[in-house]
Amino acid sequence: MEEELKCPVCGSFFREPIILPCSHNICLACARNILVQTPDAESPRSSRASGSGVSDYDYLDLDKMSLYSEADSGYGSYGGFVSAPTTPCQKSPNGVRVFPPAPGSLPPIPRNSCITCPQCHRSLILDERGLRGFAKNRVLEGVVDRYQQSKAAALKCQLCEKSPKEATVMCEQCDVFYCDPCRLRCHPPRGPLAKHRLVPPAQGRISRRASPRKTSTCTEHELENLSMYCVQCKMPVCYQCLEEGKHGTHEVKALGAMWKLHKGQLSQALNGLSDRATEAKEFLIQLRNMVQHIQENGVEFEACLVAQCDALIDALNRRKAQLLARVNKEHEHKLKVVRDQISHCTVKLRQTTGLMEYCLEVIKENDPSGFLQISDALIRRVHVTEGQWGKGTLTPRMNSDFDLTLDSGPLLQTIHQLDFVQMKVPAAPMLQLEECCTQNNSATLSWKQPPLTTIAVEGYILELDDGNMGPFREVYVGTETICTVDGLHFNSTYKSRVKAFNGSGVGQYSKTLIMQTSEIAWFTFDPASAHQDIILSNDNLTVSCNSYDDRVVMGNSAFSRGVHYWEMTVDRYDNHPDPAFGIARGDVLKDVMLGKDDKAWAMYVDNNRSWFMHNNSHTNRTDGGIGKGATIGILLDFTRGILIFLINDEQQGPVAFEALEGVYYPAISLNRNVQITLHTGLPIPDFYTAGEADPTGSVC
Repeated sequence: MEEELKCPVCGSFFREPIILPCSHNICLACARNILVQTPDAESPRSSRASGSGVSDYDYLDLDKMSLYSEADSGYGSYGGFVSAPTTPCQKSPNGVRVFPPAPGSLPPIPRNSCITCPQCHRSLILDERGLRGFAKNRVLEGVVDRYQQSKAAALKCQLCEKSPKEATVMCEQCDVFYCDPCRLRCHPPRGPLAKHRLVPPAQGRISRRASPRKTSTCTEHELENLSMYCVQCKMPVCYQCLEEGKHGTHEVKALGAMWKLHKGQLSQALNGLSDRATEAKEFLIQLRNMVQHIQENGVEFEACLVAQCDALIDALNRRKAQLLARVNKEHEHKLKVVRDQISHCTVKLRQTTGLMEYCLEVIKENDPSGFLQISDALIRRVHVTEGQWGKGTLTPRMNSDFDLTLDSGPLLQTIHQLDFVQMKVPAAPMLQLEECCTQNNSATLSWKQPPLTTIAVEGYILELDDGNMGPFREVYVGTETICTVDGLHFNSTYKSRVKAFNGSGVGQYSKTLIMQTSEIAWFTFDPASAHQDIILSNDNLTVSCNSYDDRVVMGNSAFSRGVHYWEMTVDRYDNHPDPAFGIARGDVLKDVMLGKDDKAWAMYVDNNRSWFMHNNSHTNRTDGGIGKGATIGILLDFTRGILIFLINDEQQGPVAFEALEGVYYPAISLNRNVQITLHTGLPIPDFYTAGEADPTGSVC
């Protein structure tokens, strides 16, 4: 609240605040400081004051003209003056413009006072009353006094021009706080002021609070108290304003009544603002918790990243060791092969050298017979030894180069491409309850991702149970965020939930939503399943035919659970036809009478009697027919698996069919001599109970 109690100009607590017409407040002393003198009227010489531009006073005149254009309110909005190069515009620290003095070459120009609101920057040219024309905000002054007292703040001097000093005394008669320099300058202890009583500031504050607050007086008639409220001008006025001033023709109300009314309006507005403030506090708590979570998640993520990189480094080191071991193995293998070849060649060379030396010594002998005895053997040995050197013995068995090249390019490319990817499953979607609804036997569900989530979603999976507390089953998989599920059971409670998925997996389920379908079935004839000779009208509630042969049309809703009742009225009945009413499977024959095949269970009736028919088997002939205006009722009870027919609110024959299970559609067959209108959404007839059927087949 302290910001509301400080002046936007001086930044200190308000002292003698006045209310500007824009509803902003400012200290009276600050208002004096930011007053700007403006010319009364445009002067021809002033428009030529600047040789290269337009003077500020020209803009003052233009702005002054715009002030009076806004419904004569005396106010105008502006963003700033375009200053001429020779007359730069000065600005005060709070953004309020201070105009430069007039050039010395110009004669004195009549001036008025102009004040600019330091908050909204709207300007107003004051009248002859000056600042006295603004009402004093005594309520704000009282709030400031109470706040300062509650905070035990030091009282400041009310006459210091710049930064106020701490007050040392208060004059009870002047009701002003003084510091010592201002007291000596403005309140000397002589003359009439000598009789004034000066007290310490704290005591003066107490006495000020104890004394009754001064009654607010009219700004135009200073001697008159404010007693009425002008509704059109939205301001308090006095009786003299009503008699002589501009408020004479305005609607006025009692000041006390409007005071109570505005207090109530302010209290009501504060309630809404309080709710927003509570939401803002909760939101700030959420943001602060988010900061903590971000820090925790950041530390955890950094640790995970370091661990993953360390694991990669460890894997690379292990692979490095494996490759080094392989190189060492190849190195040892090459050395062994070369050393073995060296050893083998050394032995062979020593044997060859020994043979050569022996042969040379033999050649030196002069005994022919002895030489010839061993010469053949030596010759053969020499040839054999020479042949041994010629079979690749002098070729190295191993290459000195290593035929291995480390292909590190793909790995380096992979390392350079190493980056963060989406590795989290999506968050649980949020069901939008305001858009989820049920209609008849259809349910519409809508959902969205939680706010601020950045996890990519590839699709959603919507699941519903069977409406009987059974297991969930998937009813939709796709990218849409809204889905309508048709063909549900009437008068059933379904549970639904949705989850999102992406390449990383499937996320958590949303909260479970419980939905109730309509208790009573509402449906129409289905043009999509009708025979081409069928004619539908009245929003698919009335059916006729353009063929003399019987044609079948079904309803657009299927039943497999519960108790259902609907009626059909005969709008036209010519030449005694025999239409058939009943239920059928989805694949019933459409070009024959209902009940001719094994896909339908029906009652066909003419003007005198009726029969039940299924799979072309006619049973239970019953007297009593139909005519124009007759009503045929069909009651289907899945709890007992029976089908009952009524004509004009009376049961027609016994229970028509029993042991009915599965999915059935309402159906009818007729020709061109009949027109039927369907009535749905009807309650179960009063005569029907959930009791057992008696042996004769009637319901008891």
